[in-house]
Amino acid sequence: MSIPADSRPAAVLDVRDRRLLAWVGAGLLAGGMPVHEVEEDVRDVARTLGHDTPQVACSPTGLMVSLRSGEASTFEQVDGGLRLDQLADVLALQAGLRTGRVTPESGLEQLGRLRAQPHRYRTAGFVGGAMLSGVGIGLILAPSLATFVFTVVVAPLTPAFVLLGGRGRALRTLTPFLAGFVVALLAFLSADQGWLSTPLPALVAPIAVLLPGALIVTGLTELAAGAMVAGSSRLAFGLVQLLLFVLGVGAALAVMGGTAGLLDASAPTGPGWWAPLLGLAVVTVAIALLESVPIRQTPWLATAILATFTAQALTVALVETRWAGAFAGAVVAALLSTLLEYVRPELPRMVAFLPSFWLLVPGSLGLISMAQFEVGPGQAAVALADVVVVVAAVALGVIVGAALAAPLRQLTRRLGLPHLRRLMVTRRRSPRA
Repeated sequence: MSIPADSRPAAVLDVRDRRLLAWVGAGLLAGGMPVHEVEEDVRDVARTLGHDTPQVACSPTGLMVSLRSGEASTFEQVDGGLRLDQLADVLALQAGLRTGRVTPESGLEQLGRLRAQPHRYRTAGFVGGAMLSGVGIGLILAPSLATFVFTVVVAPLTPAFVLLGGRGRALRTLTPFLAGFVVALLAFLSADQGWLSTPLPALVAPIAVLLPGALIVTGLTELAAGAMVAGSSRLAFGLVQLLLFVLGVGAALAVMGGTAGLLDASAPTGPGWWAPLLGLAVVTVAIALLESVPIRQTPWLATAILATFTAQALTVALVETRWAGAFAGAVVAALLSTLLEYVRPELPRMVAFLPSFWLLVPGSLGLISMAQFEVGPGQAAVALADVVVVVAAVALGVIVGAALAAPLRQLTRRLGLPHLRRLMVTRRRSPRA
């Protein structure tokens, strides 16, 4: 005969709650959320469970949870990332715990099955999404016929690099260098044959999904929020990753015996205003396929992405300053994602925000700027300083947007609206949306 949950000893219940909180926090961290937001959310759930003074400490690779100061704690390691659909499940579960619609036992059971949850679109969807991501980003960054053709031809390498990065620690470490080397070599060979006039912007698109731009901006956001250890470690790791990509590009240049002309960073003349808009549509579909997002949520992701891009482009057109556009886009992304969660409670705020955030982050700009060291330190320093300002502007925009959206977010929490129409983790998914 099973013992009712409320009759078990307090020590047993404390162990259960610590494990539950640690699993929730690990899921949020694996989904890419900043550590200061994860700590806040885990404390919020702990108070709902009846623990008034929880102690939570997060890093990008793990977190420690204690229910009261000076008592036992539980550590949970973050092992790999989560797709957006899995992050949505964690956020829905978190909301269910806060509102009492999900019991701790049910939460533990659902989180235990999270990693085994299959990709909605299976392998074909993952591969197709990875390939389309390069095509879409190519249309946005360097919209010319030559770069478009190059991106389409090289796109099959993108899912191969993504899969290679998940095959053990050694391959994960080498993947940035290998990806930069292989794609750069193909771009330089194309330029040598006269097929590409500016290979450097063209080579970025196929590997853009691998670039650590989001990692770097998240690190700066954490630093600005006071999470010094997490922010500095994430920022340092992102810069090392970017350096490995640059070393791969440099190695390809050395193999070709090329000159500085191959590193011309100017974008080719595009076919028209419609090319970046088409690229946004392709990127939206790519994210939905790659991250296993339901088809019914794709229009809302497209709305967030288009609004972010429009705010960025209009601001740049008005003030002719790239960092101002990045700041405006980040503010709009943070605000709109909160509004979308209010209008569509089944769409978690972070799931709507992250695709727009990925669009803003200048990982491609960082790679192009650091590659300029092959041309000359002076030119590279100027370009790199510009990227640093843009990164800082995105981080500041995220913080400002989150501060402006906080009252609305608190209102939705009090009303209990988010995710109550749909607790995704309580039912098995169909492969179809």
